[in-house]
Amino acid sequence: MSDTPVDSSKRTWLIASTCAGAVGAGFVATPFVSSFQPSERAKAAGAAVEVDISAWNPGEKLTVEWRGKPVWILRRTPEMLAALEKDEAELADPNSDRTAYPTPEYAKNRHRSIKPEIFVAIGICSHLGCSPSDKLVPGAQPSLPDDWPGGFLCPCHGSTFDVAGRVYKNKPAPDNLEIPPHMYVSDSVILVGEDKASA
Repeated sequence: MSDTPVDSSKRTWLIASTCAGAVGAGFVATPFVSSFQPSERAKAAGAAVEVDISAWNPGEKLTVEWRGKPVWILRRTPEMLAALEKDEAELADPNSDRTAYPTPEYAKNRHRSIKPEIFVAIGICSHLGCSPSDKLVPGAQPSLPDDWPGGFLCPCHGSTFDVAGRVYKNKPAPDNLEIPPHMYVSDSVILVGEDKASA
């Protein structure tokens, strides 16, 4: 073996080349590792959606997307909650007994929700898949009765729903609005798409 010393300039170039190669390998690996994360398409196919509701005021509604469907989250006012008891005689399925769109056990109550003031539902009419419009203000309005308590109106064929998504009698929609699986991650964050039963 030779005892010839290594030229210091060659040593510097060797170290610099090795470092550059390592950095380059890192850049190449990053997209590869990122490919293991769920894509937007995978999220649309069913990944759960976290929603922070801490800044919402009573009467406000937000729509998020889950599995390509609009999911409504409404913070109901005390007046909205009081109206839920008064309209039950006029509803087609006040107790959510029908099974075409099974209601989770934790939402099989008058307000159809885990917490009375927070309503979570898929905003698609059970008739032909239209999206109902907000008609949350009570009182007489076009296409609605004079004693309208507030809720939702499907403009396509006139189906009406209360603020718990329960359909009124003698309307084209055969069922209440669907309640998606959901749970509270904290007091102010809802996870849409998973619940304790399926988590």
